[in-house]
Amino acid sequence: MSATTWPELPWSAWSQTAETLHMWTQIVGKTRLALTPLQNHWWNVPLYVSARGLTTSAMAYGNDTLDIEFDFLSHELRLRMSSGRNETLALKPMSVAEFYREYRQRLQSLGVSVKIWPMPVEVQNPTRFDIDTWHRSYDPEYAHRFWQVLARAEKVFRAWAPGFMGKVSPVHFFWGSFDLAVTRFSGRPAPPREGTDSIQREAYSHEVISAGFWPGNGGYGDAAFYCYAAPVPEGLSEKKISPAAAVWDKTLGEYIFRYETLRLQPSPDAALLEFIESAYAAAADAAKWDRKTLERRL
Repeated sequence: MSATTWPELPWSAWSQTAETLHMWTQIVGKTRLALTPLQNHWWNVPLYVSARGLTTSAMAYGNDTLDIEFDFLSHELRLRMSSGRNETLALKPMSVAEFYREYRQRLQSLGVSVKIWPMPVEVQNPTRFDIDTWHRSYDPEYAHRFWQVLARAEKVFRAWAPGFMGKVSPVHFFWGSFDLAVTRFSGRPAPPREGTDSIQREAYSHEVISAGFWPGNGGYGDAAFYCYAAPVPEGLSEKKISPAAAVWDKTLGEYIFRYETLRLQPSPDAALLEFIESAYAAAADAAKWDRKTLERRL
């Protein structure tokens, strides 16, 4: 696949749209959090890549079922009930406060009552949704490109899955950190993480190796793929992986493969799969995972 299949996504060109969209996805994501029972490692809270954008998947509501989808082709938020009722909200430049108000009105029109904590999570200097008039950008071209990258990345992440027999997460989009991720587990409990809250303790209760993509938010400023182990095994930072363009980031404590570098590879899909597998193998060996039991040759 050529580089044109993976669209350009420079953070500087769409950071304001991304930050606004981050807040919008948190609002919808918190609806899923409120309507679904707790699953291990908070697997009940993410969104999922769909054929048109990002979706909550089906959520039970009384005797009915609700799903909500960000449609990045028609640029609408779609709220659908299994009873046949539905509502839409146009995705366009508007403040987070306006989106929050309009979204709550759409839920009310469907007869859905849900309590949403209006404070964003996992961001610096958060502003309540209902008073956030600062984040108000929406560039449909870049929202569409972002979804294209997520869809292509998910395809590669899924292609990586069949070689693993152990516990593995779905490929899911975490609206708190605004990234797409898939996680493998060794099956062994992890040491308690000192100084963390209950959310982090639940997320990292067992040894994991995660691979994912994030667009550059959180101060990083550049779209990149990543792979990390938690806890970080001794000696991991010294291990070389492939492709050669992938590096160990000392600040983040994980392997990084910059998106712009990947998209210019002769086969970005193959290069991404090579990165994930190479980084996983380095981490699994350093952590002394039982790879003979956890893996299978295809």
